[in-house]
Amino acid sequence: MSQTYLSARAADAPGLAFETRETEASQPLIKLAARSLRAAAVFVVFLLALESRAQIVPANPPERSPLATASVAYLYPTQVTIPAGKPSAVSLHFRVAQGMHINSHTPSSTFLIPTTLSLPAGAGVRLEATDYPAGVEITLPIDPTTKLSVYTGDFVIRARLIAEAGEHAIQAKLHYQACNDNQCLPPKTITVPIDFLGK
Repeated sequence: MSQTYLSARAADAPGLAFETRETEASQPLIKLAARSLRAAAVFVVFLLALESRAQIVPANPPERSPLATASVAYLYPTQVTIPAGKPSAVSLHFRVAQGMHINSHTPSSTFLIPTTLSLPAGAGVRLEATDYPAGVEITLPIDPTTKLSVYTGDFVIRARLIAEAGEHAIQAKLHYQACNDNQCLPPKTITVPIDFLGK
């Protein structure tokens, strides 16, 4: 009886030894898979952190510099009805950005660029005359001896216009150069959109 039991154990021994060797051989693969899973988890956490940082908006974003925004804005009117074929006065309202100024229509030096209003030819509305406001005299810290004639804040240009009968979508132009106390921007032209009805 003991011999039979010993023979059976001896017969089973090769299989047990093979199973043990197979388990030992698979351990490096298991460790490698575990490391790969950990690396993938770390990468996912990193991506989520980047996404959350990209969605954060400062509670008080810095204000844009006046140099980065429009220096002059056209305010009104955008629709005008005038008698057809007759000269009519229309007041055009503009606003210079805070901290900025533009040369008046009659700047203090011929080297400075004047502010001018123009209308395209053949558009159905003709600019007969323009009444520009007088400029305000200022001096700058960098040259306190030189007086400049400028527009600041709100200003009004009074245009004398003659419209043909009918509707006319006009794209007038205001040409100017804007500066602050330290530097000047390149000359610029903005569109002044007005719908005219000549009756």
